[in-house]
Amino acid sequence: MRKLYKLVSLLVLVTWLINPSESKAQDPIFTQFYANPLYLNPAFAGSVRCPRFVLNYRNQWPNLYRTYITYAASYDQHIDALSGGIGLMVYNDRAGNNVINSTAISGVYSYQLNVSRNLTIRTGLQATYMQKTLDGSKLTFGDMIDQRNGFIYPTGETDATQNITKGYPDFSAGILAYSKKYFVGASVHHLTQPNEGFIGTSKLPMKITAHGGVVIPVGDRTAETSISPNILFQRQQNFQQLNIGLYANKGPIVGGIWYRNQDAFILTVGIQQKLFKIGYSYDVTVSKLANATAGSHELSTSLQLPCKPKKKKFRTISCPSF
Repeated sequence: MRKLYKLVSLLVLVTWLINPSESKAQDPIFTQFYANPLYLNPAFAGSVRCPRFVLNYRNQWPNLYRTYITYAASYDQHIDALSGGIGLMVYNDRAGNNVINSTAISGVYSYQLNVSRNLTIRTGLQATYMQKTLDGSKLTFGDMIDQRNGFIYPTGETDATQNITKGYPDFSAGILAYSKKYFVGASVHHLTQPNEGFIGTSKLPMKITAHGGVVIPVGDRTAETSISPNILFQRQQNFQQLNIGLYANKGPIVGGIWYRNQDAFILTVGIQQKLFKIGYSYDVTVSKLANATAGSHELSTSLQLPCKPKKKKFRTISCPSF
């Protein structure tokens, strides 16, 4: 059965290589949306004022032969002299047992505008350099198959077994509006739709994201207990997903549950202190792949360093941490 999963994964990759104009790539997915804020929306850069460092790891569908493993790391903080925040993000995505390896590094700037005593707007711009590598030595072809023993023969497709590297610039933008009780945002990634095809032309479709939520205190405010209903919508080419969820926290403990349209339930648990946060989530697959994928695992950590008190009032965003 494992050989079958491997064969299916590689057939998908080969199909994408042979006919790139019909097969469009999609971005890696993180389901702890707010635990990877710069990846979600560049307008989040500097939204907590003090320096913040974030690490993320995701293993999607581990039963399907290491199908998708993604790492991300980011740093951001607010700088008064720039009237906004700066950020740096790096992520690496490995698909099909590292057949396709994607690495991106991004610089982010966000501008903060205090519209009123209760409303703040941040706009963000992101410049990225992306590099993708295809390891052709890990591809398998029909002429390698023996009916009894599987893949034992060398292939005649010598051109397809070489390593191919593709690099290109990419640009994104976002906006974020928030008060003490609510937050709404939107972002557009891949504004220029760069060509990422290894053979021929294959433009990376724009990804459009809209998200929002409210924070509702529960009981005595000194107990630091609240619930936060949330919604997130993403669309990229013909792929779209709607996520509806709810977070609840009591003191340092945070729990969350999300539903992603006809695909998965997402369960999240985390601990948040003033300077340190750690969270774990598990995607329970409910689609037809439920018995084959073993879900998805995601882990996030965040370290927020202390900084000098601000002379003027600075409104940090009040939104979930995971």
